[in-house]
Amino acid sequence: MRFHSAVILLFGAGLLAAQSDHEKRLGEAAEVFQEIMATPDNSIPQDLLNKAHCAVIVPGLKKGAFIFGAKYGRGFITCRTGNVGWSAPGSVRVEGGSFGFQIGGSETDVIMLVMNERGAKRLLSSKFTLGGDASVAAGPVGRTASAETDAYLRAEILTWSRSRGVFAGISLQGATLRQDAPANKDLYGHAYENKNLVSKAVQPPKAAAPLLALLNKYSGRR
Repeated sequence: MRFHSAVILLFGAGLLAAQSDHEKRLGEAAEVFQEIMATPDNSIPQDLLNKAHCAVIVPGLKKGAFIFGAKYGRGFITCRTGNVGWSAPGSVRVEGGSFGFQIGGSETDVIMLVMNERGAKRLLSSKFTLGGDASVAAGPVGRTASAETDAYLRAEILTWSRSRGVFAGISLQGATLRQDAPANKDLYGHAYENKNLVSKAVQPPKAAAPLLALLNKYSGRR
């Protein structure tokens, strides 16, 4: 019995070790989204999530210095695919940008919602600058927050961050997003461009299942 249990433990450890960094990051993205949406009074307003065309989740974006300094992170973009839920996620790299008011911590989880088709098309280009290629605004927090103000209606992309347990809308003005072809190759066995992943019926990797299930759970279908 002890031998059998030891074999199971070793096998489980082997599966974890076999996961690539990108697969682990998909799991982290799911955890970030779940933890944020599990507290409705301090989460992304439901009506905004229901209206979003795409979502970007970057777990653990790193800051090189407090208030000023380099920022760098890797995450994923997924977009709605008609009535069948959300697309296979594409990999993105986030670099630079002004965070506005800093809430501390060496790592920050970032979520972006792309609110219209034009913003989605721009974001799926090979390189994209927030505030330059599309309008961006800090998103409201909480289910009672008004999501109908002019700022939110005009913005193509709304952004939030979480650091040290504090979740808030935050400016990412000037940050650049690039598609991460090597990460896509690791996940899919082919260096897909993100625009192909979200527009074609590409089978998502198994590691993406928790994230896609959560997006389907918390966002209504239009």
